[in-house]
Amino acid sequence: MKKRKETVIKLAQTALLAALCFVSFTFLQIKIPMPGGDATSLHIGNAFCVLAALLLGGGYGGLAGAIGMTIADILDPVYIVGAPKTFVLKFCIGLIVGLVAHRFAKINESTDKKYIFRWSVIASVAGLGFNVVADPLVGYFYKQYILGQPQEMAEVLAKWSAATTFVNAVISTILVAILYNVLRPVLLRTGLLVIQKRASEVEI
Repeated sequence: MKKRKETVIKLAQTALLAALCFVSFTFLQIKIPMPGGDATSLHIGNAFCVLAALLLGGGYGGLAGAIGMTIADILDPVYIVGAPKTFVLKFCIGLIVGLVAHRFAKINESTDKKYIFRWSVIASVAGLGFNVVADPLVGYFYKQYILGQPQEMAEVLAKWSAATTFVNAVISTILVAILYNVLRPVLLRTGLLVIQKRASEVEI
């Protein structure tokens, strides 16, 4: 019964964070038009992808980011054709952040605030660093070989995408470092954060 309750809570939190990903990308972005009717953008949607993975783990967090950002793409006529690519990349961001934060560093098994802060930042950098490389690279091949975009246009978009993705990553890392380390203790005290801890660990 307890496990079922925890699953329901995690699913609800996944839906909430997916909604935050959607809203932050849809309404808090600066779109930069590109040749051929395409675009890239400055946004903080990836911050909530990472936050979801830190709070919920790589699986649930990755799904939250993938679902939220993919729906945002589907509802935007400029980005709709890139929705499949978005789903895969955002899910990968979540998996990488979850792997570093929870499987490697095991931040949910620590009460050391400095340790948690350090590894939440490292995990964020790992996930967003992957995206800085993968987004323009995958986007280039996706646009050229899947969508049939001319090579010159695909190259221009890839270069601009690399620049905006890097800026987004820096801003998102700073934002996540603040949000996660403020929200985590509050959610733990209210029982809204479901974590797995050793029996020997002291409650925060």
